[in-house]
Amino acid sequence: MEITLDPHLCAAISGFKLGIIEYDNIIIEESPQMLKGRLQLFQESLFFDLEEKNINEFEEIKEWRSIFKLLGKDPNRYRHSAEALFRRVKKQNYLPSMNSGADINNFFSLKFRIPIGIYDKSKIKGNVVLRKGRRGEVYVGLNGRENQLEDLLISADKQGPFGSPFVDSRRTAITQTTRNALQIVYLPPSLNEEAARDLLSSLASMFTQINGGDSSISIISCP
Repeated sequence: MEITLDPHLCAAISGFKLGIIEYDNIIIEESPQMLKGRLQLFQESLFFDLEEKNINEFEEIKEWRSIFKLLGKDPNRYRHSAEALFRRVKKQNYLPSMNSGADINNFFSLKFRIPIGIYDKSKIKGNVVLRKGRRGEVYVGLNGRENQLEDLLISADKQGPFGSPFVDSRRTAITQTTRNALQIVYLPPSLNEEAARDLLSSLASMFTQINGGDSSISIISCP
């Protein structure tokens, strides 16, 4: 599977880069109590932090709001997934446990304040390109709604869009039958490559510690 960035995307976003983690031979199941507890405790701690701080003051949140604006989406109407998670926590609408893959995704998204997507590789058809959504492109998202993708950053295979830092599609969602997965980490452009690799290594290590399997890490960036 080849993963590329569309040149028009690079022209719009200076310093754009993504973290890519591929997992093989994993087992997705109900999260162990350790992970459930860690996710819950982190949200409770974050809630108290957010009582005294505006969500949009976090640099990573701001950077991704700016990216949405650069692509032509109003970040006040279309909030990226990390900001949406923060807003849930601020309302004490804590995330329930889903499965051992999605829970790690949510934990790291909250911890590093960035969107992260995870997809079942068996449901991705052909190569993947990250590009701007086109007029008329839609998919049914994990939010249960049909989402209009025009001007959003999207991931697409030969069947069309399947992922976005706004909300991912149901088509490629991981389940307990997933054995191989692709994780797209939407890095803030300001993050240097060394720090980005440390983040990806930490994420991959925790993921395989809980779900088994092997991981490979790469960073793709605009020239």
